[in-house]
Amino acid sequence: MTDRMMTLAAIEHLCLRALVAAGASKPNAAAVARSTMLAERDGIRSHGLLYVPIYAEHVRAGKVDGMAQPAVSRPRPGAVVVDAATGFAHPAIDAGWAKFITAARENGVAVMTVFNSYNCGVLGHHAERIAEAGLLGLCTTHAPASIAPPGGRVPVIGTNPFALGVPDGGGGAALVLDQSASVVAKSEILLRSRERRPIEPGWALDAEGAPTVEPAAALKGSMLPAGGHKGFGAGLLVEILASCLSGAVLSKDASPFSGTAGGPPKTGQCFIAFDPSAFSEGFSQQVASLLGAIAMQDGARLPGGRRKAARERTERDGVPIDPALIERIEALFR
Repeated sequence: MTDRMMTLAAIEHLCLRALVAAGASKPNAAAVARSTMLAERDGIRSHGLLYVPIYAEHVRAGKVDGMAQPAVSRPRPGAVVVDAATGFAHPAIDAGWAKFITAARENGVAVMTVFNSYNCGVLGHHAERIAEAGLLGLCTTHAPASIAPPGGRVPVIGTNPFALGVPDGGGGAALVLDQSASVVAKSEILLRSRERRPIEPGWALDAEGAPTVEPAAALKGSMLPAGGHKGFGAGLLVEILASCLSGAVLSKDASPFSGTAGGPPKTGQCFIAFDPSAFSEGFSQQVASLLGAIAMQDGARLPGGRRKAARERTERDGVPIDPALIERIEALFR
C-alpha cells in the first residue's frame, strides 16, 4: 500500500484528536501532539505517529494520567522542580519552562528536574528549545531498564539519552547533539518489530545473553551499550541526573513504556541551562570556529545533519505515512 502524504499540521491534529478521545485534557494532548509532529518533521519515525496508539492505550489503562496537572516549585534561585503527577512529560516540562529559562538568565545557570513523569519524546527537541532561548542546554532523561552492565545479563539502566543544544547567537541552534547510551534507541527495535524486520547485529542480546537479530527476542533481553563499558558509564551519568537527582523511580524499578502492566513508570528528566554570557565573551566565536573545523572536511558531517535535511524535506513536501497506521489512529476517535 502506498504511503499517504500528510502535512505537519494534519499530523499534529490527528494526534491531538486521538489523545483527547482517549481521555487526555486538551492542553496535555496538545503538548504531546506537537512533540509527535516535530518527530515526524525530523524523520524520527520511532518517536512519531507510531507511538500515538501506545499513548492512547496508556491513557485509557491509567498508565498515564491524561488529566494530570503538573505542580511547579522553585525551592532555590537556580532550581526548578516539577511533579508531573504521573502525566505526560511534555506538559510538565512546559509548566516549568518559563521559570527555568528565567532562572538561568538571572543566575547564569539553572536546573529543572521533572519526576513522576513519562516518555518525553525526542530529547534533542528540548535541548534545541533551550538553545533557541540563547542558552546552552544539557538535557537528560532515563527510561525503564533495558541495558545490563558489562558482564551481566540483568538490565539496570535504560537507554538513557542525553542531548546538547548549542545556541547560534541569533535565536537558533548551532548544534543539537542527541544520543543514547545504547547502540540504538529501543523505539527503533519496537519499530522493526512492528514492521517484522530483523534488527542489525550488535544492537541487542536475548534473555539468555546471546546476540540476536530478532526484535521480539531483543525486547525480552537487553540493549547493548554504545562503546561497551563507556556507553554504560554514560548511561549511569544520565541515571544519576534524571532519576536520582530528580527523585524519580530508578530505571530498574520503573514499569515499561510498552504494554499496560505495572502502572505509571514515574521516570524523570533533568535539564541544565547555561547563559554563555555569564562565563565567556567569546562563546559564539569559539563554537563557530569549532563547528567550522568539522564542516570544512570532505566527508565529515555535524551531528544532526540527517535530521536537518529531513526537516527541510518534510516542511516542503509533507510526511509519508503508512495508511494502515493512520486508520489505527483514526479508529481511536470514531
